[in-house]
Amino acid sequence: MAKTVSALHGHMKKGRYGASGTPGVIIEEVRVATLVQLAAWPETHSEAGKLAARMAGVRAAPGRGKVKRSKKGELLSIDPLKWWVISDHEEISAPSVPVKTGMVLDLSDARTWLRIRGAKAEMLLNHFLPLDFRKDVFSEDDVASTGFHHIGVTVWRAKDGFNLLLPRSFALSLWELLETSAHQYGLEVK
Repeated sequence: MAKTVSALHGHMKKGRYGASGTPGVIIEEVRVATLVQLAAWPETHSEAGKLAARMAGVRAAPGRGKVKRSKKGELLSIDPLKWWVISDHEEISAPSVPVKTGMVLDLSDARTWLRIRGAKAEMLLNHFLPLDFRKDVFSEDDVASTGFHHIGVTVWRAKDGFNLLLPRSFALSLWELLETSAHQYGLEVK
């Protein structure tokens, strides 16, 4: 299998930028080892959810807009009829799914994965994403598909920050917006 090159290769440079002091925002790009979508038909939702859970190594599929974790990776319920299995360390094989049950699509090279944390991470994301990121509204293991400058992105909250999946073809321009805006809070790129 050919090794992919990050959409941010040569553009996302490690270092400390912007305001002095403790960085308010820390961003790192995460290598996508696996990103597989499993889509169900309305009448096969339960059956396809079980396949998605098995693929991700969790007991059951998460509820709508939620994330479940395992040693393999994470299972995101990104849509009423779709799940994404994502991992930063393990290549997870997609199951064979009969077309009457659903559809499987490998998206591993289609998204750029950023982890964003720090005291000002919520504020930075609120510059661009129309979501309420307060912890009592968008809590740990919540996931949402939303727009970032009219581009569809996926965001979920983890224990220590946020994960953001950007479409590969728009990753550079969206990264430049995040980077420039983060300078006011002090940015560390890892």
